Order: sequence, then structure tokens, then C-alpha cells
Amino acid sequence: MFTDSTLTPKEAVRLCALGTLSVEPMRYSALASAVRYFVSHVIGPSLDVMGQSIELLRYEGLVDVNDDQDDPEMKITETGRVEFSTLINANVRHGATELNKLIIALKFRFLHLLPARQQAEQVVMLMDLSENELARLSELRTHHANDDGNIVTWLDHDITMVEQHLVWLQKLHTRL
Repeated sequence: MFTDSTLTPKEAVRLCALGTLSVEPMRYSALASAVRYFVSHVIGPSLDVMGQSIELLRYEGLVDVNDDQDDPEMKITETGRVEFSTLINANVRHGATELNKLIIALKFRFLHLLPARQQAEQVVMLMDLSENELARLSELRTHHANDDGNIVTWLDHDITMVEQHLVWLQKLHTRL
């Protein structure tokens, strides 16, 4: 993890793999495909992110592998579940980056695997993140309110999207 307790790209891929195995055991090739598919469809193909080997999870004791097959089935271990919990509960950095987009997507993909209290805590963290993003964009809009061009309308669009996202998060939090 980074010093601010946020995930590195390698840990985001690890979270994707462990979360996928938390839902169901699967063959190595299916897991590799599932991780690659999800990551590349959320942020696009990225060697930085996809460089993590799923095989490393085995050597770290995070997954068990049935070696009796050409394409072994993998399942998460108790150590892997602890690691998954640590990763999914990590902070998210402020700002709109591709890595943040992936981490937030992973949180929503696997949020249901957490106890209700932790689900609510994660949603509150994401609400705080959205509120900070809204404040940042609003300040930028105020600063450029009299500028020529399209910056104000573009910021208005982004502000509206963040406001809608915040409302959605508040409704999700209420349901939890």
C-alpha cells in the first residue's frame, strides 16, 4: 500500500483476483481471464496494472490450487480472505485517476461480501470522497466563472454528475 493506506495498482489487481475467488472457486485460466477482462474494461489495457501474476497469490498462501489438473482450480484461503478484507477496506485517494476508478469499481463489485457495518463504512468513505470532489470542482468553477470558452459548462456537467453520484451513494447507504 501507499503511505496513505491506498492501494497500488498491483494491490488493485490482487483485490480483483481475491474478490473473484471469494465469490466462487475457478480455474486458473478463468480467473486470469476474469481479472484481465474486468480491469481492462474499467480502465483500459494497462501493463502497469496487469503486470501482477496471479501465480504469486499461490506462493503467498492466499489461494489453494488443485494441482491434479492441467488447468488447476483455485480457491481462496483464510489468509486470502484476510488479505481481501484489508484490500477492500483500504482508502481511496482524492482526485479522479484511472486507478481510483478501478478501485471504486472493485469496491462496488465486492461490497456485498463485507459485513453490513463495513459496507456502510465503505459507502460513507465514498460519500466523503464525492463531497471533496464536488468542493474541488465547485471551487474551480467559481475561479473560472468569467472565462471565455467552455470550461464553465464542462465543469457544470462534471458537478452535476458528482451530485447525482452523491445522491445515489446516500440512497445506497440508507438501504444498507
